This record gives sequence, structure tokens and C-alpha cells, in this order.
Amino acid sequence: MRKSALLFLLLCVVSNTILAQTRFVPFNDKNIAYEGRIKRTNEAAILSWSGTSVTIRFKGSELSAIMQDADTSDYYNVIVDKRNIEKIHINNTKQSYILASGLKKGIHTVQIFKRTGWDKGKTFFYGFNVAANTKIVLPAAPRKRKIEFYGNSITTGHGVDVIGPGDSGKGYFENNYLSYAAVTARHYDAQYRCIARSGVGIMLSWYPIIMPEMYDRVDPTDSITKWDFTQYQPDVVVINLLQNDSWLTGRPQFPEFKHRFGSQAPTEEFIINAYKTFVTNIRNKYTNANIICVLGSMDATREGSKWPEYVQEAVKRMNDSKIYTHFFKYKNTPGHPKVAEQKEMADDLIQFIDKNVKW
Repeated sequence: MRKSALLFLLLCVVSNTILAQTRFVPFNDKNIAYEGRIKRTNEAAILSWSGTSVTIRFKGSELSAIMQDADTSDYYNVIVDKRNIEKIHINNTKQSYILASGLKKGIHTVQIFKRTGWDKGKTFFYGFNVAANTKIVLPAAPRKRKIEFYGNSITTGHGVDVIGPGDSGKGYFENNYLSYAAVTARHYDAQYRCIARSGVGIMLSWYPIIMPEMYDRVDPTDSITKWDFTQYQPDVVVINLLQNDSWLTGRPQFPEFKHRFGSQAPTEEFIINAYKTFVTNIRNKYTNANIICVLGSMDATREGSKWPEYVQEAVKRMNDSKIYTHFFKYKNTPGHPKVAEQKEMADDLIQFIDKNVKW
């Protein structure tokens, strides 16, 4: 009996010692930097959109994060000091995830970057656990340049990490960090926003919601949470949409076709006006931004496709010198763009921006 009491006392001492050696840095700490449209509650920051991220700077050797996913399909990159990158899978139970350990003395930067889109779930970020003697450092000054993307699966990075000619919609293979969008943003050392979802269109999606109905949301699953566009005024906006429209407008038996159009396919005039209306909405939100209307690199830009013409005509009618068109070369390979193809798209877009846009 006496041994049991002593063992219990010893365990309590060890437990209290461990607790005393760590401290919690809550999600709303002023030294934590966020990037992307992120909803905040009283308990957590909620990461939904592809490419949203959380960053902290500190003097210490280790760092953990308390996180919980609404699903089991979300993956994140953990980026330590802008060099070392590890992939972690977030579970649907609230728990601690080790992000870094055994770091050398000095100031370190750790970023948690959402690889997957909001169709894979949303993540509740509660805060960081650090050693008691860790010093949290002020965040770096915000980067001066700002860029925002609107897109579909090509922009989210759907299937980027698939090896070989196949394709996959699983979260494990999705990697927005290696999408042309994120690569382009990093090239310019720009603040990054990615408003995208696999399967989305301007007139038709593979599901009930379309981009004009969700582009202005903080939480893409909640129509009430509207984003305040004055919080983030980008220098450059890139719109890469219509790939899914190009498929679905030719499928009159598809449920969403019937829902949107009945039995009558949209005319070319309807398509052009629908695209023009969406771009006009973006222009009204960002009166000074350079807007680049791109398309590709999947079969919407194959030889003989009329969809680039629709984009060109819509932009022509807007008569706005700061709205451009640019088309990625049709990749002519199975599935979605892989790492090398996304890099080619980024290089192509960067070349176009360097030639035409003044930051």
C-alpha cells in the first residue's frame, strides 16, 4: 500500500514537472502570422482554403501544434526555416503534432501550409506548445507584393504528387505548395491567396455550388461568412476557370446541367457573358489590380478548342487595359498536371507577368 502511494506521488511529480516545462501559445497570440482567408472562433483558427498557412518565429529547439481536422483527408507541409519540408496528416481528434525538434540555437521559423483543398475538410488550429524557456519572436514584416488566384483542381494542385501517368483525387496526392500558383507566389516573394476547389466552374461544377457563389466567402462551406475584400488588395489576380465548364456544358444528362440549364445548352453568348460577369465582380472588388485571365493546361486549351476565344472576347468587351489574357499550352498527357508540368506553367506565367505587369 505504501509503495502504491509513493508511486502515485512520483507520477504526480513527474507529470507536473512535464507540464511546467511547456507552455501554450494560443492561436490568437499576436506573434502568430496567418496567410489566406481564415475564419476565427473563440477557440481556434479554421483553415479551409488551399494554401492557407500559419507561421511562428521563436528561439528554441522544438515546437508542437494542437490541431484537429473535420475529416481525415487533410495534409499539411511543415516548413522549417524555409528549407526543410515534411508532410503531416491531420486526424479528426484534437491532438498535438510535433513540428520541429532538436533545432540548433537561434531564431527559427516554422510554417504550417495547407496542401489540400476545402473539399478534403477544414482544420481547427488551437495553438502551439513550446518549451517553457522558449522565446516567441515578433513575426517578419508582411511581404510587399500580393497575389491571388481563383481556380479549380489545376490550381489546387490536385494529383500533383502522383508518380507516373495516373491520376488521383485523394488528399495524399494533392499538393498546393507545388501548384503553379504557389510556385509563382514564392518566385515573387508575394503574399499568397488561393480561392479554388477541384471540380468548380463558373456556370457548372461537378456539384451544386459554382465559383460565383463561393468566391466571396471566408469559410467556403458557409454562405453567411462573407470575406471583407478591403483586408487584402492584391497587386495581381490570376483567374484560371472554365476547364470544368468545358466538360460539363456538353453533358445534358448530368444533374447539375439540368439544374442550371434544363435541357438547353448555354449559347456562346451566354458563356462569354457569364465569364465577363465574374471577372467584372473581381474588378469591382480590386479596382487597381492587374487581372490575368488564363486557361489551361488541360484540354480546354487543346488545338481547336473555342474556350480561349470565349475568354478573349469577354476580356475584349471589358475594355480594361489592366485585364490580360494568357493561355497555357495544352499538356497533352493523362490526368492532372504533375510537378514538372505545374513548374512549366509557373515559369510561363512568371515570364508573362515580367513582360506585362508593373508591380
